[in-house]
Amino acid sequence: MKILVTGGLGFIGSHTVVELQNEGFEVVIIDDCSNADEKVLDGIGAITGKTPIFEKIDLKEKNDVADFFQRHHDIEGVIHFAASKAVGESVENPLLYYENNIGTLVYILKALSKKERSNFIFSSSCTVYGQADEMPITENAPVKVAESPYGNTKQMGEEIIADTCKVTEGLNAIALRYFNPMGAHPSAEIGELPIGVPQNLVPFITQTGVGIREELSVFGDDYPTADGTCVRDYIYVVDLARAHVVALKRLIDKKNRANYEIFNVGTGTGSSVLQVIESFERVSGKKLNYKVVDRRPGDVISAYADTTKANNELGWKSEYTLDQAMKSAWDWEQKIRNKS
Repeated sequence: MKILVTGGLGFIGSHTVVELQNEGFEVVIIDDCSNADEKVLDGIGAITGKTPIFEKIDLKEKNDVADFFQRHHDIEGVIHFAASKAVGESVENPLLYYENNIGTLVYILKALSKKERSNFIFSSSCTVYGQADEMPITENAPVKVAESPYGNTKQMGEEIIADTCKVTEGLNAIALRYFNPMGAHPSAEIGELPIGVPQNLVPFITQTGVGIREELSVFGDDYPTADGTCVRDYIYVVDLARAHVVALKRLIDKKNRANYEIFNVGTGTGSSVLQVIESFERVSGKKLNYKVVDRRPGDVISAYADTTKANNELGWKSEYTLDQAMKSAWDWEQKIRNKS
C-alpha cells in the first residue's frame, strides 16, 4: 500500500516514514528541502533496510502537485507534514506562511477530492488551544484566537479540511494536535536537525550541552507554576510517529466514527522548563549553563494534553519517559557533532 508523506525528510516526517516502512507500507516522500537534508534518506535506509521513493517538489507549484498525483494514482493515504513552522518568522513574514501552509494544503486536498476514496492525516498543533482555560487540555477545549500566523495556519488548516470533508464523499481525515515533540531515533541515524538557531527548547539544550551555544535563556521564572517556569507536554518523536501510523490504519480499516476526527497526541504530563533542564543533566551527567531572563511575549503558561480520546479510540499511548527521550536527543547531538 503506497503512502505519501509530505515533508518526509523533516524531523517528525522522517521518523514517521521509518514507522510506516517498519509496518510494511511503501512510502513516497515529497520535500522541497527548504528545511531538510536529502542525507536523511540514508538514515531512513540504514534503519529500515529500504530507502523510500523521494521526489523533490515544491508543493506551492499547483501543476506539479497535480502531475504527481496523476503519476502516482495508486496513493492510498497522505500524511501531510510539509509546512513552515517557526512562530517568530511567521510574525515577521505572514504571507510566506499563509502561502506555504495553506496553499499547499488546498492543492493536495484538490487532488485527493478527485479520488474515489482517500485517507488524509494532518499535522496539527496544540497551538490551536492558546492558553487553555483548564488543564489537561481535551479536544473539546475552545480554539482560541491565534497568537501568530503560524498558529493561525493550523487553525485554518483544520477548518479547510473539515469543510472539504463535508462536501467530498470518500475523503476521510484525521487531524493530530500534538504537543512538544523531542528526541531522536534510538539508532541515532535520524533526529532533529534545526537550521540556524533552534526554535525548540530541547535542541537548544543539547546544543548548549555540546558547546555550540554558550548559554540557554530561560524565559521567566515568575509564572504561576510549581517552579515558576512554563510547563509543556514533551512527547518522544517515535511515540508521535507511531500515532500517525495508527491514525492512518484507522482510516484505511474504516474504523473512524466520522469522516473528520481530531485527536490530541501527548504524554498527558506537563514538564516545566527547569524539569527539562534537570532531565538533561541527569542523562548527560553535565551541568547546563543557563540563566533566567525576562518573559517572552506570546508564551502560554501551561499546556499539556488529556490523551484519553487517543488512548481509547486509537488504542495509542505514549511509552517513553522524558529521560528516555532526552537521552536519545543527547546521543543524536553528540553523534552529529562528532561527525562534523
